[in-house]
Amino acid sequence: INAEYGDHTKFINYHTQKMREIISIHIGQAGVQAGNASWELYCLEHGINPDGTMKNKGTESSHLTFFNEIGNGKNVPRAIFVDLEPSVIDEIRTSEYSKLFHPDQLITGKEDAANNYARGHYTVGKELLNVTLDRIRKLADDCESLQGFLIFHSVGGGTGSGFGSLLLERLSADYPKKPKLDFCIYPSPQVSTAIVEPYNSVLSTHALLEHTDCAFILENEAIYDICRKTLGIQRPGFVNLNRLIAQVISSLTTSLRFEGSLNVDIAEFQTNLVPYPRIHFILASYAPILSTSKAFHEEMSVGQITTSAFEESSMFCKVDPRAGKYMATCLMYRGAVIHKDVQAAISVIKGKKDVQFVDWSPAGFKCGINSRSPSVVPGGDLAKVPRSVLMLANTTAIAQTFSRINKKFDLMFSKRAFVHWYVGEGMEESEFTEAREDLAALEKDYEEVALDNTDEIEDEE
Repeated sequence: INAEYGDHTKFINYHTQKMREIISIHIGQAGVQAGNASWELYCLEHGINPDGTMKNKGTESSHLTFFNEIGNGKNVPRAIFVDLEPSVIDEIRTSEYSKLFHPDQLITGKEDAANNYARGHYTVGKELLNVTLDRIRKLADDCESLQGFLIFHSVGGGTGSGFGSLLLERLSADYPKKPKLDFCIYPSPQVSTAIVEPYNSVLSTHALLEHTDCAFILENEAIYDICRKTLGIQRPGFVNLNRLIAQVISSLTTSLRFEGSLNVDIAEFQTNLVPYPRIHFILASYAPILSTSKAFHEEMSVGQITTSAFEESSMFCKVDPRAGKYMATCLMYRGAVIHKDVQAAISVIKGKKDVQFVDWSPAGFKCGINSRSPSVVPGGDLAKVPRSVLMLANTTAIAQTFSRINKKFDLMFSKRAFVHWYVGEGMEESEFTEAREDLAALEKDYEEVALDNTDEIEDEE
């Protein structure tokens, strides 16, 4: 049923009984650790114990999107964890959730990529490629109606960038019609974990442009700030960061797993958020982010959480949204939310001066509503709240992330610093210039889409 509300927002309400499965692929340290937090949250949401058994088995089959139920009542995650060195995945093998995962789905190599894209892509990574593709193929064969892939990795490290790009290339060849949604941890403006991050990021983004359908950009520094300023954690660790990322991923997939009044399919993200194939880098924000001490003193109406989601302090990426224009926005509500409140909240946002849309996108908003309220990890940082919203926005402000990385890349590459490590692993120097030119073109694309139609008409005259 399609219904137009006002002249702007389109609501889509449909549900199919067919099972809709998603395969998650976690690559490198960042991908694996973000994956750990996500699976911990999924288990809580679906009432699944750390050993894969269900607490109270009813007729509910919502968990089958992410879990494969096998004969003995055990649920096995539809997930692959890959890292070129064993230490991070060994933590899963010895953790509370060690019995949850199929041992063959935890794939490790013996030597790591040493922060080197070329090692992850050409030498060390090549050895693990076929094993990984084989496991993915087996998982895909077990699916009734595979919806697509969620891929988690960083673009600054060696495994996440190099092996991540290699795997994405093969996935787009093997499963060309399946949506590939990518959660990528981008280098932060101030906090850096490797000197060669700009090289890895530019080379990896070059692959993301071609082989992913939607890339959600997450930045450690922005999430650190949310933990420090909003949650009051003095020294946030990766566990704190990853639990916030897990909330984003959980909200994104809620409508595939639970009944809702407005369901949003995985393919609908692309249709509504990506105006042009290359402009598919998405900014995510989540609200409300409240610590347990503050939760009892704050009213969290639909209007307030929607306004909060558009504030810079709620965004998972260090950009200034006021400096760009929105092309499309997707709002995923969950919990006690009704249409009328959503409409009112969107009207308020449209009236704000600092939320600007490009003039060629009059509708601008897509909404999803789900009645299942968000879950939180017991003893974690976040308070249990009755409702939440995830905002996914395609905004020209995201170009700030690319221009920052490009500047750092140029400083290093002008002196050819550290390039010999990449060339020594079988890469050609021309790949650097090709990738850098592609990113320069991407920056230009963002400038062009931000132009108003009136500006273009004047230019033509």
